[in-house]
Amino acid sequence: MTDHPATPPPEAQPEAPPEAPPEAQPVPQPLSGDAGAAGDRTDLAGQPGDAVDEAPPPYGALLRVQDLDTAVSQLEHRRETMPERAALKEVETTLASLSARESVLGAEGVLLSQRLAELERELEASAGRRAAIERRMMEAGLAARDLQAMDAEVHHLEQRRSEIEDQQLAVMEDQEPVEAELAVMDADRGRLEAAAAELRVAIAAAGTAIGAEVSALQLARGVAAGEVPAELLDRYETLRRHLGGTGAARLIGNRCDGCHLELPSVEVERVRRLPADALVTCDQCGRILVRTTGPRRS
Repeated sequence: MTDHPATPPPEAQPEAPPEAPPEAQPVPQPLSGDAGAAGDRTDLAGQPGDAVDEAPPPYGALLRVQDLDTAVSQLEHRRETMPERAALKEVETTLASLSARESVLGAEGVLLSQRLAELERELEASAGRRAAIERRMMEAGLAARDLQAMDAEVHHLEQRRSEIEDQQLAVMEDQEPVEAELAVMDADRGRLEAAAAELRVAIAAAGTAIGAEVSALQLARGVAAGEVPAELLDRYETLRRHLGGTGAARLIGNRCDGCHLELPSVEVERVRRLPADALVTCDQCGRILVRTTGPRRS
């Protein structure tokens, strides 16, 4: 039997080093007209986490114009719909209702005061008449019939005095709840007017801050708009006026980012084969459709 030399055990293979993580893809830099404006989409367009993308000129600048216009619209909407405005409107509505109720109660209070004054004058006149009769009754030489008549009138005046005093008491009882409610409403008015003043201060402060942001965005918008040909910018402005503030939109996959509708695959392929500087519009909404080279992340 032929001996075969023993086969040496296979050498241990060195352990493969772990794969290095894929290198991060460089973020596409904005076009020359977009420097400083495209780097922070969170501040300018209000889209946290969006990746910077770029498009061939002049469409990169046009997208910046659209993003800045969108950011301005969002700020203006925020200024008009801030919660303090709704709270102020509610306070002002309450104050208006309070004023209307105060007018009704005030008129009622005036009538009661006038009625009380009339009764007081009548009471004083009655007391004066009674005093005069009683002085005459003290005179000598009056006939018994005259004395009897004067005594009857004094008795009648006494009854009338009692009636007037009862009426005065009833009017004062009616005045009490009116005056009490007016006092409560006066305190409420003071509290509501103080709240309204605070809200107006808050609204003014927020409006000033938002106005400063809008001014900065409009300045950047002017720079970007200067890089867009006048004819293209006019078309964008016309579309924007008629399409809810969005005249230019990105083509993301097969979807128009303006109307959010899917384009037919055949149409998308045709668009992608067009020259980079060709003007493309969405066949669904008519917006200017911009092909970008960097995917946007939401």
